[in-house]
Amino acid sequence: MIVANVLQPLIDLAEAVILFFHDNAGLSWGLSIVALTIVTRIVILPLSISQIRSMRALQAYAPQIKEIQERYKDDKERQQRELIEFYRENKINPLASCLPLLLQLPVFLSLFYLLRSDGFTQDVLASPPVGFLFIDNLTEPPTGGPLIALIVLFVGTQIGAGLVQASRADRNQRIIMFALPLVFAPFVASFPAGLAVYWITTNLWTLGQQAVVMRFFPPPAKPAEEEVKAAKPPPPPPRKRKRRR
Repeated sequence: MIVANVLQPLIDLAEAVILFFHDNAGLSWGLSIVALTIVTRIVILPLSISQIRSMRALQAYAPQIKEIQERYKDDKERQQRELIEFYRENKINPLASCLPLLLQLPVFLSLFYLLRSDGFTQDVLASPPVGFLFIDNLTEPPTGGPLIALIVLFVGTQIGAGLVQASRADRNQRIIMFALPLVFAPFVASFPAGLAVYWITTNLWTLGQQAVVMRFFPPPAKPAEEEVKAAKPPPPPPRKRKRRR
C-alpha cells in the first residue's frame, strides 16, 4: 500500500524500538509497546509544553478575544484578520493543541502496519508470551472478554483525558471530546490488540501530564465582571455633523 510505503522508515524505527526493549531490556512484547508509547510522548514533550502555554494564553486573553469577536460579529472576514493579528502580537498559536495528536498519528499507523506484518508477527509468536495482561495475542484483534475490557479502558481513559479541559472548553469542543471515544471504540474490535495498548497508554500519560499541569501550572482565574468591563475599550466618540450652509 502507498501509505505503508511512505511510512516504511517510521515502521522500521518503531520495530527497532520495540525490539530493543524486548531483546535488550528484557521486557515483554506488551511492555515494549508501552515503552514505545512513553518514548513517543517524551519526544513530543516540547510540543506538548507549547500546547499548554498556548492554552493558558488563550484562557488569559479570553475577554479580549471575546471582545474582538463581538465587535466584528457582522464582518467575519475582518474578525478573522483581527484575531490573527491579536494572536501574532501576543505570540499565541491557536493550532498548538492539535500538533501532539497529529504527530502521534504516524506512529499509530506505523504500529498498525507493524503488528500486521508477517515478519513481526512471526517474531512475536516465536518468542512467547504473545499476550499481555488479559490479552491473548497482541498481533490479533481482541475478542470476547478482552475486547469488552479494552473498549471500556479505551473509552474511559479517552474521556478522562478530556475531562480536565472540558471545564474551559466551549460547548462544541466538549461534544467532540466526549463523542470521539464512542466513535472510535468500534475500531478496537478490528485492530490488533497492541494498538489498543498503545492508545490506552498514551491516554494514561495525558491524564498524568494534565494532573501535573493543573497542580503546578493552574489556569488563570476567571476575571470578574468588573475586570471584563474595564478591559473593553471605550466607545468611539460620535462624529460631528457638518452644518449645512
